[in-house]
Amino acid sequence: MRNTTTIGFIGFGEVGQTFARGLLASGDLHVVAYDILFDDTARRAAHLARTAAVGAVPADSAAAAARDARVVISAVTADQVEAVAAAAATYLSPGQYFLDVNSASPATKSRAAAVVEACGAHYVEGAVMAAVLGPGLRVPILAGGPKAEAVAALLNQLGMNLTAVTREPGRASAMKLCRSIVMKGFEAMVLDCATAARRWGVEAEVWNSLGATYPAFDWAKLAEEMEERVTTHGIRRAAEMREAAAMLADLGLDPTLAMATATRHERIARAAKGAPEA
Repeated sequence: MRNTTTIGFIGFGEVGQTFARGLLASGDLHVVAYDILFDDTARRAAHLARTAAVGAVPADSAAAAARDARVVISAVTADQVEAVAAAAATYLSPGQYFLDVNSASPATKSRAAAVVEACGAHYVEGAVMAAVLGPGLRVPILAGGPKAEAVAALLNQLGMNLTAVTREPGRASAMKLCRSIVMKGFEAMVLDCATAARRWGVEAEVWNSLGATYPAFDWAKLAEEMEERVTTHGIRRAAEMREAAAMLADLGLDPTLAMATATRHERIARAAKGAPEA
């Protein structure tokens, strides 16, 4: 019988490590993880060391990470969602739960769900609604799919914070990405405003003017906080906004603004790291 206390991770970067650390601290669990960087000879040792520091057991393959898991959590990148789901369908067993917490378009999640469900496993999408580093395991996650309630009940007992919002794969991601159009777009506009105001030496006047119109915000502080978030996470946020653009295009809507937001986030992040623009 499959060990119900085993959680498998496919993708073990910031999100996977944060979740695993919280899960292991919450109870008697066994966490097994696989990341593509395990196969990179130049970075393998460092990544295995980080995995061991978390308390997870590294696996030689995604299939090995999933083998004894009651729940398999996919925490890769948006461009790998369908490839990982297609591969998972070759090794998941009937009854296993596959929780996809990647920021991908609703259409991508729907296609991934169809592939996983066809093998007898249960696909549940998870839309992570905030940065994970602050709240950690308690970050709010919207869950979607026929087994969303079952997965939420199981993982919430272990300290997670899932809310089942729909039985239809894709809708939870739509909720997240529609929100992201505003949140990430707002950040891009504020940072462009802050940069221009700083170079002209008119920051105080601009923030005072905006404060008179929208007094609920401390605009100077808000710009500072947004700059930290975008410079740190802009590459990942850009990928998320490209998924939002794909969602808009799938609906026959104009994705220009979402794509522009993605470009600004990525350029700001790359400039902060001294890297050339993509």
